[in-house]
Amino acid sequence: MSRIEFDQDRRLWLLGTPQTSYALRLDAADRPTHVHWGPPLTLEQAKSIGARRNPADSSFDEPGDDRPELPVEGGAAFGVPALQVRFADGTQAVEWQFLGHTSENGELTIRLRDRHYPLEVGLHYRVHEDSDVIERWTTLRHLGEGAPITLLRNDSASWTVPRRAGYRLSHVSGAWSSEFGVRREPLSTGETTSTSRRGVSSHQANPWLMLDAGDADEGHGEVWSAALAWSGSWRITAERSHTDRVGWTGGAGHEGLTRTLRPGEILETPVFAGLYAADGFGGTSRRWHAYVSGHVLPHPEELRPIVYNSWEATGWDVDEEKQKALAVAAAELGAELFVMDDGWFGGRSDDTAGLGDWTPNPERFPAGLDPLIDEVHRLGMRFGIWVEPEMVNPDSDLYRAHPDWVLRMDNRERTMLRGQLVLNFARPEVADWAHKWLDDLVGRHEIDFLKWDMNRAFTEAGWPERGEDASRAWIDHVRAVYSVMDRLRADHPRLRIESCAGGGGRADLGILARTDEVWTSDNTDAFDRIGIQHGYGQLYPAGTMAAWVTDSPNPLTGRSIPLRFRFHVAMAGVLGLGGDLPLWTFEERREAAELVALYKEIRPVVQHGAQYRLGEPGGSPLTAVQYLLEDRVVVLIWQRPTEYGRPLVPPRLAGLDPEARYHDEDTGEIHHGAILLSHGIDPALSEKDYASALIRLTRIS
Repeated sequence: MSRIEFDQDRRLWLLGTPQTSYALRLDAADRPTHVHWGPPLTLEQAKSIGARRNPADSSFDEPGDDRPELPVEGGAAFGVPALQVRFADGTQAVEWQFLGHTSENGELTIRLRDRHYPLEVGLHYRVHEDSDVIERWTTLRHLGEGAPITLLRNDSASWTVPRRAGYRLSHVSGAWSSEFGVRREPLSTGETTSTSRRGVSSHQANPWLMLDAGDADEGHGEVWSAALAWSGSWRITAERSHTDRVGWTGGAGHEGLTRTLRPGEILETPVFAGLYAADGFGGTSRRWHAYVSGHVLPHPEELRPIVYNSWEATGWDVDEEKQKALAVAAAELGAELFVMDDGWFGGRSDDTAGLGDWTPNPERFPAGLDPLIDEVHRLGMRFGIWVEPEMVNPDSDLYRAHPDWVLRMDNRERTMLRGQLVLNFARPEVADWAHKWLDDLVGRHEIDFLKWDMNRAFTEAGWPERGEDASRAWIDHVRAVYSVMDRLRADHPRLRIESCAGGGGRADLGILARTDEVWTSDNTDAFDRIGIQHGYGQLYPAGTMAAWVTDSPNPLTGRSIPLRFRFHVAMAGVLGLGGDLPLWTFEERREAAELVALYKEIRPVVQHGAQYRLGEPGGSPLTAVQYLLEDRVVVLIWQRPTEYGRPLVPPRLAGLDPEARYHDEDTGEIHHGAILLSHGIDPALSEKDYASALIRLTRIS
């Protein structure tokens, strides 16, 4: 259970979660200082942890070796500052005065103010009864006296890990259509920064990290991790000092951005949540999955429907009759939600025109959208539609009427990417315009689902009317996107939203609080998807991971892969369908319908069960993922191309009861839990490329 305790004499706080403890204290100068993050401690035990001195003990170094909870400039502190401010007279150093604290309903707030200048800071901590994740964020308040304060950097939180013999950093990196590549590498002495300067959480990196002593694996070892709930630019810097003191700080925005805090103004940062786990990377992931389901997602109890999306079948060649034909084919295979993708609006015939003119193309939809929507509903499916509200083509009526609505800088070219510019949602009139047409679109028609896309990075992200405070657009744009989504969901309770930014360019805890799933990657090649999905699942649960089965050869990679293998890979998340279904053979459509029906049967286990990774994609041609929900077990196994005759190690299952027996629902075979745990299960794969298996087990007494 969670708890928050305070020792008045030592000015020490102890936060407890079901399996961990976190402690901090105030030093003699009222500076909040980190004490402990790891296994459970009592308050008496936490009080016995003494402050450390720097072993160098020179005038060129910091006298203390304990890390502050929120590092600032000032005094003999030479690490990465989490909070950097500049007061009107040029002073940048901060000296704290403790104002008090409050603790209620699992939330602790510690209030500090600068001893001279009108800046108040709140350090916020929140724990939950059912999770070891600790949520942290910061509030900054101008007390209303004197000139504005310039914020040079305002991170959400800083985290410190205990001393260990070594340190290894885990994170993901990639690019468009190769997102979420897992990297595990020794943490160098100095500063290691992960960041996005693109206006979104990005394909190239993702706002989380994990740290271990270099000895953790899937099932064993201590792992400290943190994830930022933010969908714009971000920065996380891990620091390993010359004395091997290790921690990191992170928050919204990137270097070079400033924000003016005016008298009376309050700024609240995004949540930067942290987790300690003692059972390896697998245990870390399962705890994050449970946290996302229990405290982030809007509707975690729901099962995500099987989507058919029209993009790979039609591109921009969209009209009512083609969409109806695809809907018939999708319904025959068992799809539950039909989504019409790009090309239905304005003058949209390619990516150079139409964005911003969100009315149906009268030539392609002469009677509007309702005839198609009615047909989709008649076929027993829900209806969804693609939108890209944050973008505009210069070749559009919207841009011709409001060229000043885009992110821009005076006396600078407006860089074109994908034929479009970014609308400045930080401007209230732009966000109001977006909400109005989206509200009308969803309300006028029976639209159940929005695929909200965002297909280019920010450039010239200025706001000339704001002058020196123009860089606030980087933050205010994202907050406005959140607000529009929140208003839509409140006014249309049945509406569900998918986050997409050219695939997985906007996947984070911030967007997952407002959407129901993420389009993981524009790359639907099953071979590549194994690695992409492996990286996505390090932090985010399978029930949010959209995965389509599309045509073969794959339209992006040209790779030909059997239909069953493609399905088995996509079944590891939220199964969807794409491609030109009417061109599939009768045998392919029949097999696809059988596999869709099978997925519907295992869907509760995959989407709501605990996930166990049974192999690293980079380490073996045989990779497996297991899901466990109560007495049911689902295992998906994939064999990728390898040398002829190379022995394959059967995957050893995890999380089972060694004393129990398990019934194979397909073969009727009975397995002992102890044998499945120690010797694994033989998937009976033939020695050929792209073999795969789906195994369903039920625990029996």
